[in-house]
Amino acid sequence: MLGIYLGRHSAYSNMQIGSQSVRGLQSELANLRAELQVAQGDLQMQRTRHEVDSRALELVRSEMAAEKNRTAELEEGLSFYRSMMVSEDNTSGLSVRKPELVPGVNPGQVGYRIFVQQKEREFDMVEGTLSVDILGVKAGKEISYPLSRLSKQFGAGGETLHFRYFQAIEGELDLPEGFEPRGIMLVVRASKPRESKVRQEFPWELQERFINVGK
Repeated sequence: MLGIYLGRHSAYSNMQIGSQSVRGLQSELANLRAELQVAQGDLQMQRTRHEVDSRALELVRSEMAAEKNRTAELEEGLSFYRSMMVSEDNTSGLSVRKPELVPGVNPGQVGYRIFVQQKEREFDMVEGTLSVDILGVKAGKEISYPLSRLSKQFGAGGETLHFRYFQAIEGELDLPEGFEPRGIMLVVRASKPRESKVRQEFPWELQERFINVGK
């Protein structure tokens, strides 16, 4: 015990501090440790708040992007209906829009949507049929397939038409192996309100998605 006391006394003498100062330093060290613990807790709280704020900001940005997409879709649908009801070239009678063609889930599968419409001052009920042929090349020769042969949703004798303003015909088709589509031919034959026929060919062009026309 005497050796320990003399050792501590010698150490304090060399450092020119007394036991009273040591106890003060130990107390200050304890206080500093307590303050450090509090500061670390505050730092962790600030990090948590920052993470929450970042997530909230990301959620707001996501909601704004979704709302922007919904607005764009509504504007797209509105523009579509305007084009359906208003003729820019002042033409009247039956007409067909360029078919919408989108890639299907499986290779060689294509989704289609075709609009037949009438532009008249007085919109009477239209009755008739729509026939569609897919034009293309196979083994170096030009060939065509009726849509009814490639699509289960399309009527064998042509799609029946019955509408006042417009009618949409939708479905999926499977392209034959080795067949390269080049165009699509639409023929509308109306029996009411008067007999008429519209025939129009369009190039085969795929697009990313169908136009959003609402439900």
